[in-house]
Amino acid sequence: MRKQLLTIIATGLTTLVMAGGIVTNTNQSATYVRMLARDASTSIDAVYFNPAGLVKMENGFHLYLSNQTIFQKKTIENKFPLLNESKYVGDVAAPLFPDFYAVYKKDKLALGFGIQPNAGGGSAKYNTGLPSFEIPVSVIPASLTANGITTTKYSADINFDGSSVFWGAQINASYAINDMISLSLGARAILAKNTYNGFLKNILINPNQPAFGANYNGANMVPATQFFTDAANTLNAWSTGATSYYNGLEPIVNGGGGSTLLVNGTSVGLTSDQITQISGLLVAAGVPQSQIGSIDIQTAQATLGAAAPVFAGKSAAMAANATATADKEVDAIQTGTGYTPIIGANLTFGDKLNIGIKYEFRTKLTLTNDTKVDGTGLFPDGGKLRYDIPAILSAGFEYKILQSLRFASGFHYYFDKDAVIESAPGVKKDIEGNLYEIAAGLEYDITDKILVSAGYLYAKTGVGKGFQTDLTHSLTSNTVGFGGMFKVNDNLSLELAGLFTMYNSDSKEIDYSAYGVPSAIETYNRTNVLFSIGAAYKF
Repeated sequence: MRKQLLTIIATGLTTLVMAGGIVTNTNQSATYVRMLARDASTSIDAVYFNPAGLVKMENGFHLYLSNQTIFQKKTIENKFPLLNESKYVGDVAAPLFPDFYAVYKKDKLALGFGIQPNAGGGSAKYNTGLPSFEIPVSVIPASLTANGITTTKYSADINFDGSSVFWGAQINASYAINDMISLSLGARAILAKNTYNGFLKNILINPNQPAFGANYNGANMVPATQFFTDAANTLNAWSTGATSYYNGLEPIVNGGGGSTLLVNGTSVGLTSDQITQISGLLVAAGVPQSQIGSIDIQTAQATLGAAAPVFAGKSAAMAANATATADKEVDAIQTGTGYTPIIGANLTFGDKLNIGIKYEFRTKLTLTNDTKVDGTGLFPDGGKLRYDIPAILSAGFEYKILQSLRFASGFHYYFDKDAVIESAPGVKKDIEGNLYEIAAGLEYDITDKILVSAGYLYAKTGVGKGFQTDLTHSLTSNTVGFGGMFKVNDNLSLELAGLFTMYNSDSKEIDYSAYGVPSAIETYNRTNVLFSIGAAYKF
Protein backbone atom coordinates (compact mmCIF):
# COMPACT_ATOMS: atom_id res chain seq x y z
CA MET A 1 0.00 0.00 0.00
CA ARG A 2 2.98 2.32 0.32
CA LYS A 3 3.05 2.31 -3.49
CA GLN A 4 -0.13 4.40 -3.76
CA LEU A 5 1.65 7.70 -4.28
CA LEU A 6 4.97 6.29 -5.48
CA THR A 7 4.49 7.58 -8.99
CA ILE A 8 4.38 11.18 -7.77
CA ILE A 9 7.98 11.16 -6.65
CA ALA A 10 9.08 10.01 -10.06
CA THR A 11 7.59 12.79 -12.08
CA GLY A 12 8.93 16.19 -11.21
CA LEU A 13 5.73 17.10 -13.13
CA THR A 14 7.92 18.78 -15.73
CA THR A 15 5.99 17.35 -18.68
CA LEU A 16 2.75 19.15 -17.87
CA VAL A 17 3.19 21.71 -20.64
CA MET A 18 3.71 21.33 -23.66
CA ALA A 19 5.97 21.56 -26.77
CA GLY A 20 9.53 20.32 -26.60
CA GLY A 21 11.30 17.31 -25.15
CA ILE A 22 10.44 15.11 -22.20
CA VAL A 23 11.29 18.01 -19.86
CA THR A 24 11.74 21.17 -21.93
CA ASN A 25 9.11 23.69 -23.05
CA THR A 26 9.96 25.33 -26.37
CA ASN A 27 6.69 27.24 -26.84
CA GLN A 28 8.30 30.49 -25.77
CA SER A 29 6.52 33.24 -27.71
CA ALA A 30 3.23 34.04 -29.39
CA THR A 31 5.18 34.16 -32.66
CA TYR A 32 6.20 30.55 -32.11
CA VAL A 33 2.59 29.54 -31.44
CA ARG A 34 1.43 30.97 -34.78
CA MET A 35 4.41 29.70 -36.82
CA LEU A 36 6.12 26.78 -34.93
CA ALA A 37 9.46 27.34 -36.72
CA ARG A 38 11.52 30.09 -35.07
CA ASP A 39 15.04 28.65 -35.08
CA ALA A 40 16.28 31.30 -37.53
CA SER A 41 14.38 34.16 -35.92
CA THR A 42 15.84 37.65 -36.21
CA SER A 43 13.01 39.20 -34.18
CA ILE A 44 13.01 39.76 -30.44
CA ASP A 45 12.01 36.17 -29.60
CA ALA A 46 15.43 35.23 -30.94
CA VAL A 47 16.55 35.84 -27.34
CA TYR A 48 15.35 32.28 -26.79
CA PHE A 49 15.28 30.69 -30.24
CA ASN A 50 18.34 32.15 -32.02
CA PRO A 51 20.42 34.46 -29.84
CA ALA A 52 23.07 35.01 -32.52
CA GLY A 53 20.35 36.42 -34.80
CA LEU A 54 19.68 39.38 -32.48
CA VAL A 55 22.35 41.40 -34.31
CA LYS A 56 19.99 41.56 -37.30
CA MET A 57 17.54 43.70 -35.34
CA GLU A 58 17.38 47.48 -35.67
CA ASN A 59 19.51 49.55 -33.34
CA GLY A 60 17.73 50.50 -30.16
CA PHE A 61 15.99 49.03 -27.14
CA HIS A 62 13.30 46.38 -27.69
CA LEU A 63 10.75 44.83 -25.30
CA TYR A 64 8.45 41.85 -25.76
CA LEU A 65 5.78 40.29 -23.56
CA SER A 66 3.46 37.41 -24.36
CA ASN A 67 1.22 35.01 -22.50
CA GLN A 68 -0.18 31.62 -23.37
CA THR A 69 -3.26 29.94 -21.93
CA ILE A 70 -2.97 26.19 -22.17
CA PHE A 71 -5.53 23.42 -21.71
CA GLN A 72 -4.49 19.80 -21.81
CA LYS A 73 -6.40 16.61 -21.10
CA LYS A 74 -4.54 13.40 -20.29
CA THR A 75 -6.38 10.09 -20.53
CA ILE A 76 -5.01 6.89 -19.01
CA GLU A 77 -6.75 3.56 -19.57
CA ASN A 78 -5.68 0.48 -17.63
CA LYS A 79 -7.14 -2.99 -18.22
CA PHE A 80 -6.27 -4.35 -14.76
CA PRO A 81 -9.32 -6.59 -14.19
CA LEU A 82 -10.01 -5.68 -10.54
CA LEU A 83 -10.38 -1.92 -11.03
CA ASN A 84 -13.84 -0.38 -10.66
CA GLU A 85 -13.17 1.86 -13.69
CA SER A 86 -10.54 1.48 -16.38
CA LYS A 87 -10.28 5.12 -17.52
CA TYR A 88 -8.66 8.02 -15.65
CA VAL A 89 -8.66 11.63 -16.84
CA GLY A 90 -6.31 14.38 -15.73
CA ASP A 91 -6.91 18.05 -16.51
CA VAL A 92 -3.87 20.25 -16.98
CA ALA A 93 -4.31 24.01 -16.89
CA ALA A 94 -1.84 26.84 -17.35
CA PRO A 95 -3.80 30.11 -17.55
CA LEU A 96 -0.58 32.09 -17.20
CA PHE A 97 2.45 31.06 -19.22
CA PRO A 98 4.34 34.33 -19.82
CA ASP A 99 7.51 35.17 -21.72
CA PHE A 100 9.42 38.42 -21.35
CA TYR A 101 12.33 39.52 -23.53
CA ALA A 102 14.47 42.65 -23.67
CA VAL A 103 17.17 43.46 -26.22
CA TYR A 104 19.62 46.31 -26.64
CA LYS A 105 21.16 46.44 -30.12
CA LYS A 106 24.01 48.74 -31.14
CA ASP A 107 25.70 48.18 -34.48
CA LYS A 108 27.48 44.79 -34.32
CA LEU A 109 26.61 44.03 -30.69
CA ALA A 110 23.33 42.86 -29.17
CA LEU A 111 22.56 42.08 -25.56
CA GLY A 112 19.50 39.99 -24.79
CA PHE A 113 17.66 39.12 -21.60
CA GLY A 114 14.74 36.74 -21.16
CA ILE A 115 12.50 35.19 -18.53
CA GLN A 116 10.39 32.20 -19.43
CA PRO A 117 9.03 28.91 -17.97
CA ASN A 118 11.53 26.47 -19.47
CA ALA A 119 9.75 23.45 -18.03
CA GLY A 120 6.43 22.85 -16.35
CA GLY A 121 4.29 25.93 -16.05
CA GLY A 122 0.95 24.36 -15.21
CA SER A 123 -1.03 22.35 -12.71
CA ALA A 124 -2.42 18.83 -13.14
CA LYS A 125 -5.46 17.50 -11.32
CA TYR A 126 -6.60 13.89 -11.25
CA ASN A 127 -9.90 13.82 -9.36
CA THR A 128 -10.05 10.02 -9.31
CA GLY A 129 -6.35 9.37 -8.95
CA LEU A 130 -4.43 7.12 -11.31
CA PRO A 131 -4.14 3.37 -11.89
CA SER A 132 -0.90 3.16 -9.92
CA PHE A 133 -2.75 4.71 -6.96
CA GLU A 134 -5.84 2.52 -7.15
CA ILE A 135 -4.57 -0.92 -8.17
CA PRO A 136 -3.13 -1.74 -4.71
CA VAL A 137 -6.57 -0.91 -3.26
CA SER A 138 -8.49 -2.86 -5.90
CA VAL A 139 -6.76 -6.14 -4.98
CA ILE A 140 -7.99 -6.07 -1.35
CA PRO A 141 -11.30 -7.90 -2.03
CA ALA A 142 -9.63 -10.69 -4.03
CA SER A 143 -6.86 -11.04 -1.44
CA LEU A 144 -9.33 -11.35 1.44
CA THR A 145 -11.51 -13.78 -0.49
CA ALA A 146 -8.49 -15.95 -1.22
CA ASN A 147 -7.87 -16.07 2.53
CA GLY A 148 -11.38 -17.19 3.37
CA ILE A 149 -13.05 -13.81 3.96
CA THR A 150 -15.46 -13.30 1.08
CA THR A 151 -15.21 -9.67 -0.11
CA THR A 152 -16.60 -8.35 -3.40
CA LYS A 153 -16.41 -4.55 -3.34
CA TYR A 154 -14.11 -1.66 -2.58
CA SER A 155 -14.17 2.11 -2.86
CA ALA A 156 -11.73 4.90 -2.03
CA ASP A 157 -11.31 8.66 -2.24
CA ILE A 158 -8.22 9.28 -4.37
CA ASN A 159 -7.00 12.67 -5.50
CA PHE A 160 -3.81 14.14 -6.87
CA ASP A 161 -3.16 17.81 -7.57
CA GLY A 162 0.31 18.96 -8.57
CA SER A 163 1.91 22.01 -10.10
CA SER A 164 5.29 22.67 -11.59
CA VAL A 165 7.25 25.56 -13.00
CA PHE A 166 10.95 25.77 -13.87
CA TRP A 167 11.59 29.47 -14.42
CA GLY A 168 14.54 30.39 -16.59
CA ALA A 169 16.33 33.74 -16.57
CA GLN A 170 18.89 34.06 -19.35
CA ILE A 171 21.30 36.58 -20.77
CA ASN A 172 23.02 36.52 -24.17
CA ALA A 173 25.71 38.55 -25.85
CA SER A 174 25.75 38.43 -29.65
CA TYR A 175 28.37 39.84 -32.00
CA ALA A 176 28.44 40.20 -35.79
CA ILE A 177 31.85 39.18 -37.10
CA ASN A 178 30.75 40.36 -40.55
CA ASP A 179 27.56 40.69 -42.56
CA MET A 180 27.39 36.93 -42.95
CA ILE A 181 28.45 35.45 -39.60
CA SER A 182 27.44 36.29 -36.04
CA LEU A 183 28.03 34.35 -32.82
CA SER A 184 26.43 34.34 -29.40
CA LEU A 185 27.30 33.25 -25.89
CA GLY A 186 24.86 33.09 -23.02
CA ALA A 187 23.68 31.36 -19.89
CA ARG A 188 20.41 30.57 -18.21
CA ALA A 189 19.66 30.12 -14.51
CA ILE A 190 16.86 27.65 -13.77
CA LEU A 191 14.76 28.04 -10.62
CA ALA A 192 12.63 24.91 -10.25
CA LYS A 193 9.62 24.38 -8.04
CA ASN A 194 7.20 21.44 -7.88
CA THR A 195 4.28 21.25 -5.47
CA TYR A 196 2.43 18.04 -4.58
CA ASN A 197 -0.90 17.64 -2.83
CA GLY A 198 -2.46 14.21 -2.86
CA PHE A 199 -4.42 11.82 -0.73
CA LEU A 200 -5.73 8.28 -0.61
CA LYS A 201 -8.36 7.95 2.07
CA ASN A 202 -11.71 6.45 3.08
CA ILE A 203 -10.95 2.97 1.76
CA LEU A 204 -14.14 0.91 2.18
CA ILE A 205 -14.70 -2.84 1.70
CA ASN A 206 -17.53 -5.35 2.38
CA PRO A 207 -15.91 -8.32 4.16
CA ASN A 208 -18.06 -11.26 5.25
CA GLN A 209 -16.54 -12.43 8.54
CA PRO A 210 -18.91 -11.87 11.50
CA ALA A 211 -16.36 -13.50 13.79
CA PHE A 212 -14.45 -10.18 13.66
CA GLY A 213 -17.60 -8.12 14.35
CA ALA A 214 -21.31 -8.33 13.66
CA ASN A 215 -21.06 -5.45 11.18
CA TYR A 216 -18.79 -7.47 8.92
CA ASN A 217 -21.56 -9.47 7.29
CA GLY A 218 -20.82 -8.85 3.61
CA ALA A 219 -23.74 -6.46 3.21
CA ASN A 220 -22.09 -3.35 4.67
CA MET A 221 -19.31 -1.20 3.23
CA VAL A 222 -17.00 -0.63 6.18
CA PRO A 223 -13.68 1.20 6.66
CA ALA A 224 -10.87 -1.15 5.72
CA THR A 225 -8.63 0.16 8.48
CA GLN A 226 -11.27 -0.55 11.14
CA PHE A 227 -11.92 -4.04 9.79
CA PHE A 228 -8.23 -4.93 9.77
CA THR A 229 -7.82 -3.48 13.28
CA ASP A 230 -10.75 -5.53 14.61
CA ALA A 231 -9.45 -8.60 12.80
CA ALA A 232 -5.99 -8.11 14.32
CA ASN A 233 -7.45 -7.74 17.81
CA THR A 234 -9.68 -10.80 17.42
CA LEU A 235 -6.87 -12.95 16.03
CA ASN A 236 -4.57 -11.80 18.80
CA ALA A 237 -7.22 -12.79 21.36
CA TRP A 238 -7.55 -16.18 19.65
CA SER A 239 -3.77 -16.64 19.77
CA THR A 240 -3.70 -15.76 23.46
CA GLY A 241 -6.68 -18.04 24.17
CA ALA A 242 -5.22 -20.94 22.16
CA THR A 243 -1.93 -20.66 24.05
CA SER A 244 -3.73 -20.45 27.39
CA TYR A 245 -5.93 -23.48 26.70
CA TYR A 246 -3.01 -25.43 25.27
CA ASN A 247 -1.19 -24.94 28.58
CA GLY A 248 -4.38 -25.58 30.58
CA LEU A 249 -5.02 -28.93 28.88
CA GLU A 250 -1.48 -30.14 29.55
CA PRO A 251 -2.25 -31.51 33.09
CA ILE A 252 -5.37 -33.29 31.82
CA VAL A 253 -3.45 -34.97 28.98
CA ASN A 254 -0.55 -35.89 31.30
CA GLY A 255 -3.06 -37.22 33.85
CA GLY A 256 -4.51 -39.68 31.34
CA GLY A 257 -7.56 -37.68 30.24
CA GLY A 258 -6.33 -37.00 26.74
CA SER A 259 -8.54 -39.65 25.14
CA THR A 260 -11.69 -38.09 26.61
CA LEU A 261 -13.90 -36.42 24.04
CA LEU A 262 -13.85 -32.64 24.33
CA VAL A 263 -17.63 -32.51 24.55
CA ASN A 264 -17.35 -34.73 27.67
CA GLY A 265 -14.61 -32.59 29.18
CA THR A 266 -16.58 -31.81 32.32
CA SER A 267 -15.71 -35.33 33.44
CA VAL A 268 -12.01 -34.41 33.62
CA GLY A 269 -12.38 -30.93 35.11
CA LEU A 270 -13.33 -28.59 32.25
CA THR A 271 -16.29 -26.25 32.64
CA SER A 272 -19.02 -25.93 30.02
CA ASP A 273 -17.85 -22.41 29.19
CA GLN A 274 -14.30 -23.64 28.64
CA ILE A 275 -15.53 -26.41 26.32
CA THR A 276 -17.54 -23.85 24.32
CA GLN A 277 -14.55 -21.49 24.04
CA ILE A 278 -12.16 -24.27 23.03
CA SER A 279 -14.69 -25.49 20.43
CA GLY A 280 -14.91 -21.96 19.01
CA LEU A 281 -11.11 -21.71 18.74
CA LEU A 282 -10.98 -25.07 16.97
CA VAL A 283 -13.57 -23.91 14.43
CA ALA A 284 -11.57 -20.68 13.92
CA ALA A 285 -8.50 -22.86 13.34
CA GLY A 286 -10.31 -24.62 10.50
CA VAL A 287 -11.93 -27.64 12.17
CA PRO A 288 -15.45 -28.16 10.71
CA GLN A 289 -18.22 -27.67 13.27
CA SER A 290 -19.53 -31.14 12.39
CA GLN A 291 -16.30 -32.75 13.63
CA ILE A 292 -16.09 -31.03 17.01
CA GLY A 293 -18.08 -33.82 18.69
CA SER A 294 -15.53 -36.45 17.65
CA ILE A 295 -12.34 -34.64 18.75
CA ASP A 296 -10.66 -35.78 21.96
CA ILE A 297 -8.84 -33.48 24.35
CA GLN A 298 -5.35 -34.56 23.23
CA THR A 299 -6.19 -33.71 19.58
CA ALA A 300 -7.77 -30.45 20.68
CA GLN A 301 -4.60 -29.54 22.58
CA ALA A 302 -2.36 -30.29 19.58
CA THR A 303 -4.62 -28.32 17.27
CA LEU A 304 -4.59 -25.31 19.59
CA GLY A 305 -0.81 -25.50 19.93
CA ALA A 306 -0.44 -25.39 16.15
CA ALA A 307 -3.09 -22.69 15.72
CA ALA A 308 -1.70 -20.22 18.26
CA PRO A 309 1.32 -19.06 16.18
CA VAL A 310 -0.84 -19.02 13.02
CA PHE A 311 -3.34 -16.73 14.75
CA ALA A 312 -0.45 -14.57 15.96
CA GLY A 313 1.02 -14.32 12.46
CA LYS A 314 -2.33 -13.41 10.92
CA SER A 315 -2.90 -10.85 13.65
CA ALA A 316 0.40 -9.17 12.78
CA ALA A 317 -0.51 -9.21 9.07
CA MET A 318 -3.91 -7.69 9.76
CA ALA A 319 -2.32 -4.99 11.91
CA ALA A 320 0.06 -4.18 9.03
CA ASN A 321 -2.91 -3.99 6.65
CA ALA A 322 -4.67 -1.63 9.06
CA THR A 323 -1.69 0.70 8.86
CA ALA A 324 -1.40 0.34 5.09
CA THR A 325 -5.06 1.19 4.47
CA ALA A 326 -5.10 4.21 6.77
CA ASP A 327 -5.55 7.62 5.16
CA LYS A 328 -2.43 8.79 3.31
CA GLU A 329 -1.70 12.43 2.50
CA VAL A 330 1.19 14.27 0.89
CA ASP A 331 1.92 17.99 1.06
CA ALA A 332 5.40 18.64 -0.26
CA ILE A 333 7.42 21.10 -2.30
CA GLN A 334 10.54 20.35 -4.33
CA THR A 335 12.95 23.12 -5.31
CA GLY A 336 16.27 23.26 -7.10
CA THR A 337 18.62 25.50 -9.07
CA GLY A 338 20.60 24.72 -12.22
CA TYR A 339 22.60 26.56 -14.91
CA THR A 340 22.60 26.19 -18.68
CA PRO A 341 25.43 27.45 -20.95
CA ILE A 342 24.12 28.44 -24.40
CA ILE A 343 26.09 29.01 -27.62
CA GLY A 344 24.81 29.97 -31.05
CA ALA A 345 25.65 31.04 -34.58
CA ASN A 346 23.74 32.87 -37.29
CA LEU A 347 24.56 32.73 -41.01
CA THR A 348 23.09 35.14 -43.54
CA PHE A 349 23.29 34.54 -47.28
CA GLY A 350 22.19 37.58 -49.22
CA ASP A 351 18.86 39.16 -48.42
CA LYS A 352 16.76 35.97 -48.72
CA LEU A 353 18.27 33.19 -46.60
CA ASN A 354 19.04 33.21 -42.89
CA ILE A 355 20.22 30.20 -40.86
CA GLY A 356 20.26 29.90 -37.07
CA ILE A 357 22.05 27.31 -34.93
CA LYS A 358 21.87 26.96 -31.15
CA TYR A 359 23.17 24.46 -28.61
CA GLU A 360 22.00 24.38 -24.99
CA PHE A 361 24.14 22.29 -22.68
CA ARG A 362 22.62 19.86 -20.22
CA THR A 363 21.28 21.49 -17.08
CA LYS A 364 22.26 19.47 -14.03
CA LEU A 365 19.44 19.86 -11.56
CA THR A 366 18.85 18.39 -8.10
CA LEU A 367 15.46 18.84 -6.44
CA THR A 368 15.23 18.98 -2.64
CA ASN A 369 12.11 18.10 -0.64
CA ASP A 370 10.46 20.56 1.74
CA THR A 371 7.81 18.32 3.27
CA LYS A 372 4.94 19.29 5.57
CA VAL A 373 2.95 16.05 5.42
CA ASP A 374 4.11 12.69 4.11
CA GLY A 375 1.82 9.79 4.93
CA THR A 376 3.70 7.56 2.49
CA GLY A 377 7.25 7.93 3.78
CA LEU A 378 8.32 8.67 0.21
CA PHE A 379 9.00 12.40 0.64
CA PRO A 380 11.52 12.62 3.48
CA ASP A 381 12.09 16.23 4.40
CA GLY A 382 15.40 17.27 2.86
CA GLY A 383 15.48 14.27 0.49
CA LYS A 384 16.98 14.86 -2.95
CA LEU A 385 16.01 13.78 -6.48
CA ARG A 386 18.03 14.34 -9.66
CA TYR A 387 16.05 15.79 -12.58
CA ASP A 388 18.28 17.17 -15.34
CA ILE A 389 17.09 19.19 -18.33
CA PRO A 390 18.57 17.49 -21.43
CA ALA A 391 20.92 19.26 -23.82
CA ILE A 392 19.29 20.58 -27.01
CA LEU A 393 20.63 21.17 -30.51
CA SER A 394 18.42 23.28 -32.78
CA ALA A 395 18.94 24.51 -36.31
CA GLY A 396 16.69 26.20 -38.81
CA PHE A 397 16.41 28.55 -41.72
CA GLU A 398 14.14 31.29 -42.97
CA TYR A 399 13.82 31.93 -46.70
CA LYS A 400 12.16 34.93 -48.29
CA ILE A 401 10.20 33.48 -51.21
CA LEU A 402 8.68 36.86 -52.05
CA GLN A 403 8.99 40.22 -50.41
CA SER A 404 5.69 39.48 -48.66
CA LEU A 405 6.03 35.69 -48.22
CA ARG A 406 8.51 33.89 -45.96
CA PHE A 407 9.08 30.19 -45.32
CA ALA A 408 10.81 28.86 -42.20
CA SER A 409 11.84 25.41 -41.06
CA GLY A 410 13.57 23.99 -38.00
CA PHE A 411 14.98 20.85 -36.47
CA HIS A 412 15.39 20.19 -32.73
CA TYR A 413 17.24 17.28 -31.18
CA TYR A 414 17.02 16.54 -27.44
CA PHE A 415 19.80 14.49 -25.84
CA ASP A 416 17.42 12.79 -23.42
CA LYS A 417 19.53 9.64 -22.89
CA ASP A 418 22.42 11.68 -21.45
CA ALA A 419 20.29 13.39 -18.82
CA VAL A 420 20.06 11.97 -15.31
CA ILE A 421 16.32 11.79 -14.57
CA GLU A 422 15.51 9.77 -11.47
CA SER A 423 12.28 7.93 -10.69
CA ALA A 424 13.41 7.70 -7.05
CA PRO A 425 16.61 8.83 -5.32
CA GLY A 426 19.48 6.95 -6.95
CA VAL A 427 17.23 5.19 -9.51
CA LYS A 428 17.68 6.55 -13.06
CA LYS A 429 14.67 6.34 -15.35
CA ASP A 430 15.01 4.08 -18.38
CA ILE A 431 15.29 6.17 -21.56
CA GLU A 432 15.98 4.23 -24.75
CA GLY A 433 16.46 7.02 -27.28
CA ASN A 434 16.34 10.74 -27.95
CA LEU A 435 13.42 12.89 -29.07
CA TYR A 436 13.49 15.07 -32.18
CA GLU A 437 11.19 17.63 -33.79
CA ILE A 438 10.76 18.92 -37.35
CA ALA A 439 8.91 22.19 -37.92
CA ALA A 440 7.83 24.29 -40.88
CA GLY A 441 5.96 27.59 -41.12
CA LEU A 442 4.77 30.26 -43.54
CA GLU A 443 4.29 33.97 -42.90
CA TYR A 444 2.49 36.30 -45.31
CA ASP A 445 2.09 40.08 -45.30
CA ILE A 446 -1.49 40.92 -46.25
CA THR A 447 -0.71 44.63 -45.93
CA ASP A 448 2.09 46.69 -44.46
CA LYS A 449 0.34 46.45 -41.10
CA ILE A 450 -1.22 42.97 -41.09
CA LEU A 451 0.40 39.58 -41.53
CA VAL A 452 -0.84 36.03 -41.02
CA SER A 453 1.06 32.80 -40.46
CA ALA A 454 0.64 29.09 -39.96
CA GLY A 455 2.94 26.24 -39.00
CA TYR A 456 3.29 22.53 -38.44
CA LEU A 457 5.50 20.59 -36.04
CA TYR A 458 6.14 16.87 -35.83
CA ALA A 459 7.63 15.50 -32.60
CA LYS A 460 8.96 11.93 -32.46
CA THR A 461 9.62 10.57 -28.99
CA GLY A 462 12.28 7.96 -28.41
CA VAL A 463 11.97 7.21 -24.70
CA GLY A 464 10.76 3.62 -25.08
CA LYS A 465 8.25 1.61 -23.05
CA GLY A 466 10.37 1.62 -19.90
CA PHE A 467 9.92 5.37 -19.46
CA GLN A 468 6.14 5.43 -19.76
CA THR A 469 4.01 5.59 -16.60
CA ASP A 470 0.50 6.82 -15.94
CA LEU A 471 1.75 10.19 -14.71
CA THR A 472 4.95 10.60 -16.74
CA HIS A 473 4.89 9.65 -20.40
CA SER A 474 6.13 11.05 -23.70
CA LEU A 475 4.07 10.73 -26.89
CA THR A 476 4.73 11.34 -30.57
CA SER A 477 2.62 14.26 -31.76
CA ASN A 478 1.53 16.50 -34.62
CA THR A 479 0.90 20.20 -33.96
CA VAL A 480 -0.65 22.90 -36.12
CA GLY A 481 -0.44 26.58 -35.27
CA PHE A 482 -1.89 29.75 -36.76
CA GLY A 483 -2.27 33.43 -36.03
CA GLY A 484 -1.40 36.94 -37.09
CA MET A 485 0.27 40.18 -36.17
CA PHE A 486 -0.98 43.76 -36.38
CA LYS A 487 1.46 46.67 -36.52
CA VAL A 488 -0.20 49.44 -34.57
CA ASN A 489 2.58 51.85 -35.53
CA ASP A 490 6.29 51.79 -36.28
CA ASN A 491 7.09 50.97 -32.65
CA LEU A 492 4.25 48.71 -31.45
CA SER A 493 2.95 45.42 -32.79
CA LEU A 494 0.39 42.99 -31.37
CA GLU A 495 0.01 39.24 -31.96
CA LEU A 496 -2.77 36.67 -31.59
CA ALA A 497 -2.19 32.95 -32.04
CA GLY A 498 -3.46 29.46 -31.30
CA LEU A 499 -2.41 25.89 -31.76
CA PHE A 500 -3.76 22.37 -31.46
CA THR A 501 -1.71 19.24 -30.77
CA MET A 502 -2.79 15.73 -31.73
CA TYR A 503 -0.95 12.96 -29.89
CA ASN A 504 -0.39 9.39 -30.98
CA SER A 505 -1.54 7.10 -28.21
CA ASP A 506 0.95 4.64 -26.76
CA SER A 507 0.52 1.56 -24.60
CA LYS A 508 2.59 -0.89 -22.62
CA GLU A 509 2.07 -4.24 -20.95
CA ILE A 510 2.70 -4.00 -17.21
CA ASP A 511 3.65 -6.94 -15.01
CA TYR A 512 1.15 -7.20 -12.14
CA SER A 513 2.17 -10.66 -10.93
CA ALA A 514 2.79 -9.18 -7.47
CA TYR A 515 -0.96 -8.56 -7.32
CA GLY A 516 -1.94 -11.98 -8.65
CA VAL A 517 -2.57 -10.79 -12.22
CA PRO A 518 0.03 -11.75 -14.86
CA SER A 519 -0.16 -8.46 -16.77
CA ALA A 520 -2.46 -5.75 -18.08
CA ILE A 521 -2.30 -3.19 -20.88
CA GLU A 522 -2.08 0.52 -20.00
CA THR A 523 -2.75 3.12 -22.70
CA TYR A 524 -1.73 6.80 -22.73
CA ASN A 525 -3.31 9.62 -24.71
CA ARG A 526 -3.86 13.35 -24.50
CA THR A 527 -5.07 16.45 -26.32
CA ASN A 528 -3.73 19.98 -26.17
CA VAL A 529 -5.14 23.42 -27.03
CA LEU A 530 -3.29 26.72 -26.60
CA PHE A 531 -4.11 30.39 -27.13
CA SER A 532 -1.59 33.23 -27.02
CA ILE A 533 -1.33 37.00 -27.16
CA GLY A 534 1.84 39.05 -27.45
CA ALA A 535 3.13 42.60 -27.80
CA ALA A 536 6.47 43.97 -29.02
CA TYR A 537 7.68 47.56 -28.54
CA LYS A 538 10.76 49.36 -29.85
CA PHE A 539 12.13 52.50 -28.22
